[in-house]
Amino acid sequence: MRVPLALGVLVASLLAGCGSKGLAPVDERYAPAPPGFYRVRAGDTLSEIAERERIGMRKLAAWNELAPPYPIYAGQLLRMQTPPGGGASGDDARRASAARTPAEPAAKTAAKPPAQPATASKPAKTATTPAPRPGSGASASGLTWAWPVSGRLLQRYQPNDRTRQGIRIAAEVGTPVAAAADGEVVYSGRSGLAGYGNLIIVKHSPRYLSAYGFNRRVLVSEGTRVKRGQQLAEVGQSAAGQPMLHFEIRRDGATVDPLLFLPAAG
Repeated sequence: MRVPLALGVLVASLLAGCGSKGLAPVDERYAPAPPGFYRVRAGDTLSEIAERERIGMRKLAAWNELAPPYPIYAGQLLRMQTPPGGGASGDDARRASAARTPAEPAAKTAAKPPAQPATASKPAKTATTPAPRPGSGASASGLTWAWPVSGRLLQRYQPNDRTRQGIRIAAEVGTPVAAAADGEVVYSGRSGLAGYGNLIIVKHSPRYLSAYGFNRRVLVSEGTRVKRGQQLAEVGQSAAGQPMLHFEIRRDGATVDPLLFLPAAG
């Protein structure tokens, strides 16, 4: 079964700077989809829509100008057939250009529309937040998590900073990158997202994904079932040339702090 590319996360993001280019209405999020289109429902993923409609996921992504990790959102219109002339035209194109919604990096699962007006304009709190207790969210996920690599933590997760939607772990180039939990590889390859290189996304459950970026080489293909600790790739380096792994965990398409799920480093 073909599923998504977190991260967004993922992934991805995966991930920073990735935007959805699907058709997204502004005031008609719940109106019936016009002929030839599908309106995304909360909880949908692109791979599940493609499988249900018997359309190749990459073809569906291309019709809707979606790049990995293929983020989609509740209320968004997806084109379900080859665009006339290879692209949207007429009213569809005008509606798409007027109503494109900025995407959260690497979000692959359709998110529920916010119940309250966006508050992004409010200044971020500057107070120092206590470090999360390692593993405190693992039991609620129903999964057993492990570190994908061992190494010094170079960057922590910051929920309000799109450049810090995961953690970054120092490791030598070529170090094995392991699956953080059991699951299925739903994306494997070059992400097309600036600075993230070869990317892998693993789907662990209907709610949880993990994303692995900056890989020198990927060793698994999409659709492969993997076990926690199984090697997925080899560590590469960031765009700045620093050896490291970028790692994200996503719940319902949104990034969460991986340190809440990973066991205490030791």
